[in-house]
Amino acid sequence: MTNWIWAGLAFGFLGSVHCVGMCGPLALSLPGADRLPGRFLVDRVLYNLGRAVTYTLLGGLVGVAGRAVSLAGFQQVLSVGIGSLMVLTALVPWVSRQVGRLEQAPSAFLGRVLTPLGQLYRSGGAGAMLLIGLLNGLLPCGFVYAALATALTAGTVPRSMAFMAAFGLGTGPSLLAVSLLGRLASTGWRARLQRLMPVGLAVVGLFLILRGLGLGGMWSPLLDSP
Repeated sequence: MTNWIWAGLAFGFLGSVHCVGMCGPLALSLPGADRLPGRFLVDRVLYNLGRAVTYTLLGGLVGVAGRAVSLAGFQQVLSVGIGSLMVLTALVPWVSRQVGRLEQAPSAFLGRVLTPLGQLYRSGGAGAMLLIGLLNGLLPCGFVYAALATALTAGTVPRSMAFMAAFGLGTGPSLLAVSLLGRLASTGWRARLQRLMPVGLAVVGLFLILRGLGLGGMWSPLLDSP
């Protein structure tokens, strides 16, 4: 379990360059920019906490499916398959475009789910900030889908939830920094950071492939320890 927590934190933190590029504008547009520093910071922490809670719950859902896969004896095959897709997405532009289209598939449904966001933005209270984070955790995002795919290979519901909770917390510092730095996080800077995302995706994909193949030694299923 501990290893899955560390893996989630590392995946979230190292891959959060994607969050800066894609969700940075959302972080900058959060209400309450004119509040006192203490209240401003608390609001942003609540927002990121809300996202982490949603990711944890989503981790529970994929954990149920992952547990069924594990019991059926297909966990290693799943790990290799998901890892291979991640590597191809990072290295092959055509695959990346197809994955991007799939990423936007839930947009129509989620658009209705996220309708209350406008009212919450106008409210801007502490509770509203938490709810904004909860709802924003449902926004279509390839990076989150990659994390969920990784959690799917965990084999148990607690591991999947722990991984996604740590993943959410790991993405928090970058978005919090964007909120605090404000306009210093320019569009060009975010775009340059986002180009690093395929590197992190390929590294995680390779790890999942090696883990699924069970090559022994340091490449054995490291994350399966309690």
